Amino acid sequence: MKPFSEVYVGIFYALGAYLMWGFAPIYFKYLGFVPVDEILAHRVIWSVVVTGFIITVLGAWPNVKEILLSPKKLLLLAVTTLLISTNWMVFIWAVNNDRMLEASLGYFINPIISVLLGMIFLNESLSRLRWIAVGLACIGVLVQIFSLGALPWVSLVLPITFAFYGLVRKKIKVEALTGLFIETLIVAPFALYYLLVIADSEYANMFNNSVSLNLWLMFAGIVTAFPLIFFGQATLRLSLSTLGFFQYLAPSILFVFAVLVYGEALSVEKMVTFLFIWSGIVLFVFEKQIRQKLK
Repeated sequence: MKPFSEVYVGIFYALGAYLMWGFAPIYFKYLGFVPVDEILAHRVIWSVVVTGFIITVLGAWPNVKEILLSPKKLLLLAVTTLLISTNWMVFIWAVNNDRMLEASLGYFINPIISVLLGMIFLNESLSRLRWIAVGLACIGVLVQIFSLGALPWVSLVLPITFAFYGLVRKKIKVEALTGLFIETLIVAPFALYYLLVIADSEYANMFNNSVSLNLWLMFAGIVTAFPLIFFGQATLRLSLSTLGFFQYLAPSILFVFAVLVYGEALSVEKMVTFLFIWSGIVLFVFEKQIRQKLK
């Protein structure tokens, strides 16, 4: 049982992470004219710079050295690098291709997948009400499959990659800042090569860009690093099931932006899907109260 103060700090970090993620689409939507793969490359490169600067200020380089000397942790961080890079790519693509509702749906499913992973890999218990919540989420996904005639890949790739990312990071028990620095450092050479050799858009060469555009591109490091650092701190202090309760904040904000700000169409099928997912979330959040009333 973790001390109350640690749980309280973990809740603060979880709220901070998901609120920042909720408002992040505004940033990526603004940069919608820049190719998705170039934005991803900038996220990686400037995240290395931001996290490296913070590590220098905090004098935390011995932590980095310790991880670099551990082949097992390096291998696991390579896995989390692949997971989070895939997640970033799909999310940016969804935001800039008017698929924010699908991204929102995916992150609504994420808490339920996190709870399932907690049960399977961390021996966290799953009550009858939570099983019902899982069933409701599955029904919601099936509605999308039947309405689209195919798997809603955006809505599945986002939660699966991020849920497994949280699970592996929790198993590694690496300090959040150190872990993120090494993750982005692993993929940074590929990002640099892409920008310098492969990318051919008019924005690929930063020397040809305006100062303001370059600053916006560099800001990707802050947009990426800060919520992930907060998330990493939260995973160290909260159970995976508890962390799952906060994950509806970001997709709720994303849902509002998609419908009210960016005018994405909310079809009947999508609304039915969301209702099933939201019903599952209600069971998660108010499980104790529901159980008491049923007694």
